[in-house]
Amino acid sequence: MTSRVRDFTARAWKATHTLVLAERKFGTVALFGLLVLLTAVQTPAQRTARAPAAPAHAPAIAASAGQAAATGSLGLPAAAIAVGASTAIPEAAPDTTRAVAVPAPAVSAGTPATAVSTRMPAPATSTSHSGAEEPLSSAAAALTIGEQAALPESAPAPSLNDIEHRTFEFFWQTTNPKNGLVPDHWPLGDEPFASIAAVGFALTAYPIGVERGWITREQARQRVLTTLKFFAAAPQGPSEDGDSGYHGFYYHFLDMQTGLRYARWVEVSTVDTTWLMAGVLFDETYFDQDNPQEREIRKLAEKLYDDVDWNWAQVRPPLISMGWTPGGKFIPLDWKGYNEAMMLYILALGSPSHAIKPDAWKAWTSTYKETWGPFMSGKPHVGFAPLFGHQYSESWIDFRGIQDAWMRAHALTYFENSRISVIGQHQYAVSGSGRFVGYGADLWGLTACDGPGDTTWDHADGTITQFHGYLARGADVGNIIDDGTIAPTAAISSIVFAPALVLPTIRTMYDRYGKWLYSKYGFYDAFNPTFRLNVPVRSGEVVPNEGWFDNQYLGIDQGPILLMIENYRSGFVWQVMSRNPHIRRGLERAGFTGGWLADHNQEAAGSETKSSSTPALSSLVVRAGARALKSPPARSPAPDPQPGLTQTSPPQQARERELAELQ
Repeated sequence: MTSRVRDFTARAWKATHTLVLAERKFGTVALFGLLVLLTAVQTPAQRTARAPAAPAHAPAIAASAGQAAATGSLGLPAAAIAVGASTAIPEAAPDTTRAVAVPAPAVSAGTPATAVSTRMPAPATSTSHSGAEEPLSSAAAALTIGEQAALPESAPAPSLNDIEHRTFEFFWQTTNPKNGLVPDHWPLGDEPFASIAAVGFALTAYPIGVERGWITREQARQRVLTTLKFFAAAPQGPSEDGDSGYHGFYYHFLDMQTGLRYARWVEVSTVDTTWLMAGVLFDETYFDQDNPQEREIRKLAEKLYDDVDWNWAQVRPPLISMGWTPGGKFIPLDWKGYNEAMMLYILALGSPSHAIKPDAWKAWTSTYKETWGPFMSGKPHVGFAPLFGHQYSESWIDFRGIQDAWMRAHALTYFENSRISVIGQHQYAVSGSGRFVGYGADLWGLTACDGPGDTTWDHADGTITQFHGYLARGADVGNIIDDGTIAPTAAISSIVFAPALVLPTIRTMYDRYGKWLYSKYGFYDAFNPTFRLNVPVRSGEVVPNEGWFDNQYLGIDQGPILLMIENYRSGFVWQVMSRNPHIRRGLERAGFTGGWLADHNQEAAGSETKSSSTPALSSLVVRAGARALKSPPARSPAPDPQPGLTQTSPPQQARERELAELQ
């Protein structure tokens, strides 16, 4: 799920490596044709979704805005802007010449199903919530689920702590404890493959669980050791079916039990390996105790990161290819900015043995101008429509106060750039709330996520609404991709950027739709209040008079929820990652200066000297750097990341401040 590109033509290649990914992204026959030309493709059977048990829908809560940050409660009053109020798109609407899909007019909640003509490629049948956990498919039944930390069946309120805890349990309970592999989607259904990107989020989740008291440090390091040992021993080579990766990179999807390439439509993914390595480096820094287990964690982590041959993937230097397959060889497209792959280049620049040259970052930023401009009358910024592109790299790296040459020239930081994009998407929902059911100030959020399926709704008035399965939805400079499907991860994972917009949205999603949307591992992946058709759906169910609700969790949508809530509450992930010398080195070679990098410059320089001259001692350098630098604070709320926005400000005033900053 992580392989999504700003340039939607470039994004096409990643989408077509699997029909699962093709449906998840665009579902076009043309993209599939490109895949046939370049690699052997086999069509996997569609997943059969199974609904996990849902706790009882809990009542709403009431708490102060200050409590929201301190305790995680979401007791914010409803926004003054009426949800669903119909307002016209302003004249300054974004240029949609690059749009992949533009929404049709709103559909009345009472539109009868008889007004529908559907065109769907053999979707799975609809499933409904039974109130009990269904058994795993035969392919997944052999998995032994990990130890289960205490988790209430229902919560008195959708507190941040409850959301974070349930999301953590997704990683702790669904991961295969024998090899550390994390499911791409849960329930697994008939396609039991793991996502290496989800593993990276899981490796970061375990220390969060320790700090929050949900598991012990011993439990976490045992799970981390199992995971790192598996990847260190996993076979690497050019075979079609007998390897897990090549040149230090790994296949995007691995079989949950064997750990080998799941199928021949799966590519060795450079960006998904990036998220795996982000988790590896996080654990390398966090587990800094002087005992045999944590020394081994640091040794294995250093080896895994050092083995990634970024130079091999530079088939068109200085950029890095999206991936490789034994049949099709290198994907004929490279990672160009602006999108989630910032972390990819930062890791490649910081590599101890296979570092790429700094000119790669200049090439990466050279395409920013293509999506530079205002959106919804907001400030100019570098746009990327699906919000995951703003969230992934920033889940691990704190970009507040640090700038590269491009951002310095435009008086921005990447953090502020992301914040502008989030507020712009919020404004899109408010201004276009009449287009799809439910859109408004407290209900918004577009990113790559599940959807009800490829269905065309032909209305009696001649208008058409095109729905999709998995798709990279979004709204930003030059791009609107929208079919009415809202992803909870889009808003929740934006909490560090605009909490005054996110907190009321979380509460609204829970209060209005919680009994269909909030379950064992937190919020399901997506829902669509506009979709009221009596037709088979890709996954989940259609609730009469309410809309479509997914019944799946996706690992790479769960990950940002967990990491970003923790960063909002404590800054923990950012603080640990800032101590890693490889991350600091990669940022500095990309030209970043200022902020916490300046504060840690002396330690970073010392770490680089030692690690480059004595690679075998680099794990010790991580420990030394971690101890020399400031330790993370106690479990207290992080300072409000929005200047001038206090935790006790009334939500409407806070929202007005955020919007005023864009004028």
